[in-house]
Amino acid sequence: MSTRIQTGGRLIDRTKSVTFKFNGRKLQGYAGDTLASALLANDQMLVGRSFKYHRPRGVVASGAEEPNALVNMGEGAFFEPNQRATTTEVFDGLTATSQNHWPTLEFDVGAINSYLSRFLPAGFYYKMFMYPRAFWKHVYEPFIRQSAGLGKAPKQKDGSDYEHFYAFYDVVVIGGGIAGLQAAKTAAAADVAATLIANAVDLPGHPAIARQPACVVQPESDLGTRPVVVGLGPLAPAEAAHALANGMALAHQFHAQGHILGAVLCLQGQTRIIGAPLGAPLDAAQAPMQRLPMKPPLSEGYAHHATG
Repeated sequence: MSTRIQTGGRLIDRTKSVTFKFNGRKLQGYAGDTLASALLANDQMLVGRSFKYHRPRGVVASGAEEPNALVNMGEGAFFEPNQRATTTEVFDGLTATSQNHWPTLEFDVGAINSYLSRFLPAGFYYKMFMYPRAFWKHVYEPFIRQSAGLGKAPKQKDGSDYEHFYAFYDVVVIGGGIAGLQAAKTAAAADVAATLIANAVDLPGHPAIARQPACVVQPESDLGTRPVVVGLGPLAPAEAAHALANGMALAHQFHAQGHILGAVLCLQGQTRIIGAPLGAPLDAAQAPMQRLPMKPPLSEGYAHHATG
């Protein structure tokens, strides 16, 4: 049996309830829940079947390494197979179904393979399905196609719209510390197209933002004891907008002084743009897809040594 603990869960907002469906069953979760945590809180421990023998499988990890909790998400034009329940946040109206079973998750006919395992060793199909040859087209191939894979392939065209653009950089500097800023400045002075990627949330003292001294996170950091963001919990839309407004004020200052050509600020589904040198508006609901041909990126540590 699995149930939700009454305390803990720093990313969960217990004041906001959400409703979602799993295999047609309506369940309740909280804002900030992953699909996996919400399922376990509703005593749904069985989430899938193993690929070959269709043995029952449950959640065993808490992130992208989860091998079992792969589900079909959405319906119709918004259907996506093989989505990890441990990295998917629940939202009101979410619809998910389990994979690799027939007719139901709890009663799967394919589970008979578990009892036949001694006759189904690794690679058995390389010889078993060769003869008789006449069986291949109408018996073996349809059976293999029906059994292959985990999730179902989408049958409709993707209903989402995505912004995408191509950007070409000579240098990408990762980290907005002193060394990172100096590396980007040096590259720009040498007439090299450079972009700077940094992480910060401008909401001083907010309990959802975890900070640690930079020297604790990275002993070689040139930021010393300056606090840097190491974790971020749920923010109210107004709070996220306020943090973005603070960031935009600084970006406008840098832009006016000629330090940057443009900036893109993103925080929990909200996006702000200044300069927009590429000219492509971004939809906050869809993350932009970027292709960035470039030379190797610079981390702050490398930039520190490279710039002296």
